[in-house]
Amino acid sequence: MKLNKLLHFLFAFTLLLGIVSCSNDNNDEQEVFYGNGFLIANEGTFGKPEGDVTFVSADLNLKQDNIFSLNNGGAKLGDVLQMIAFKGENAYLLLNNSNRIQIVNRFNFKAAGEIKAELNVPRYMAFANNNIYVTNDKYLGDKFVSIYKASDFSFIKKITFTDAAERIVEAGNNIFVQNASFGFGNKITYINTSTNDIQSTITLPNGNINKIISNNQNVYAIAAGTTDSYIYQISSTGNITKTTTLTGIANGTNLEISNGKFYFSSGKNVYAMDMTATTAPTSPLFTVANSVDNFSALYGFSVINDKIFTSDSNGFTQASKIVVYSTSGTIIRSFTAGIGSNSVYAN
Repeated sequence: MKLNKLLHFLFAFTLLLGIVSCSNDNNDEQEVFYGNGFLIANEGTFGKPEGDVTFVSADLNLKQDNIFSLNNGGAKLGDVLQMIAFKGENAYLLLNNSNRIQIVNRFNFKAAGEIKAELNVPRYMAFANNNIYVTNDKYLGDKFVSIYKASDFSFIKKITFTDAAERIVEAGNNIFVQNASFGFGNKITYINTSTNDIQSTITLPNGNINKIISNNQNVYAIAAGTTDSYIYQISSTGNITKTTTLTGIANGTNLEISNGKFYFSSGKNVYAMDMTATTAPTSPLFTVANSVDNFSALYGFSVINDKIFTSDSNGFTQASKIVVYSTSGTIIRSFTAGIGSNSVYAN
């Protein structure tokens, strides 16, 4: 069945059919608009070109897997899709083990370019001051941020680190690099994008950083301890302006912000609290189901508006299970995506 006919059918009966996976059964590429829904990054199996993207419509009733391959003549995206970033009409697909950033049109997913220069196990990326900033962190090897012009993707320079170069975010048109990975490290580097030099290093007083994010021109870091965890608010000029202690919640991670609330996890428990609250929640919002191992059960975690997306990676041996919750903790929908689903993005 041609995809355009199938789409008409699905939208006509979407309430009856629920979540539907559509496919293209002929060799003709069909152009689909992906600008009104969610994109799911699927890492694939390490060492194999299985990374790809799943599209889900805004109402969660329509799903399409492997959208890069479907819209690029069956081409393989690459090895380990670490993350997706957006600028203008482009989506940037960062491929960790392929040492490449594939650029596509975010609305039809046609290939639109790539970045390959000066990448060595890239991890995350951010945009500021008309430049692209990419962290690179090779195990027991070089750690640096590579910088490119956003206009033509040409390489500008690299900034080297002795500590980890993991997540990277923009706040106030400045760049902040998480110098911590796999639960070790308590520093964040502030890069001045006017000079593309290191401005300062921020050392958090308690806990090891698991994740930094940007929200409303501030940086937020969740740092884990063995008994308590901490959420730090850092200004766009690199000052710690607020600390929220998550008393009794150990190993906090997966920090997200949506509609004035913090969302985070500890083990298989997911918590929510107002950003203005001074005390930690005493019970989780919900607990995800057990998986084949503890590592898989909450491999992916994203909060977008009024939806909480969780991913069970099933030990990277089969399709990931995506469960979508409301912000009150009730399950809205469940479906499968690719291998190793790690994040969901609004498109």
